[in-house]
Amino acid sequence: MNKLQELKKHLKRGKVYRRADLSKWSTSVDRHLDELVREGSLKKLSQGLYFYPEVTVFGEAPPEEAVLVRSFLKDSRFLLTSYNAYNSLGVGTTQLYNQKIVYNHKRHGDFNLGGKTFSFRVKPHFPTKITQEFLVVDLLNNLDQLAEDPKEVVSKVRLRAKTVDQKKLKKALQDYGSVKAKKLLEPIITS
Repeated sequence: MNKLQELKKHLKRGKVYRRADLSKWSTSVDRHLDELVREGSLKKLSQGLYFYPEVTVFGEAPPEEAVLVRSFLKDSRFLLTSYNAYNSLGVGTTQLYNQKIVYNHKRHGDFNLGGKTFSFRVKPHFPTKITQEFLVVDLLNNLDQLAEDPKEVVSKVRLRAKTVDQKKLKKALQDYGSVKAKKLLEPIITS
């Protein structure tokens, strides 16, 4: 068995690999990566990041976004979201956005990973999962980034804020809210 075949037997379908992950199985990792990409076994997602696609009846499945981001960051502490999540609040946000937001502790900036744009934002605190209370606060934090009329959205967010769990909203506002979000929501929180 040659070295390339030996490296290939360690690959698992659906997994994202960093160059450094594969170097433990190859003495010529760059040459082997080039060969695997050329033959179509691996897909290059970005500099130093590769994917071994799973093959389905519909063709090659793309990597799961969470797996991709975890490999890119080399960390599992992040929150993957999108401005599209605000549409679930029913506050008049209806635009569709093509960008994913990644709150994390390591990277900042926009990165293209596997043909998708991810906007990485370093935040000291963020929840482990998205809640309605967090979305209310996060929408106000990002109000200036949205295509909708801010005044109209704020008035609807204030109404929506009264329908969510007040204790959870107060905690989300305290933990994740910007000064502007706190100024807008604190007067209407009932508990």
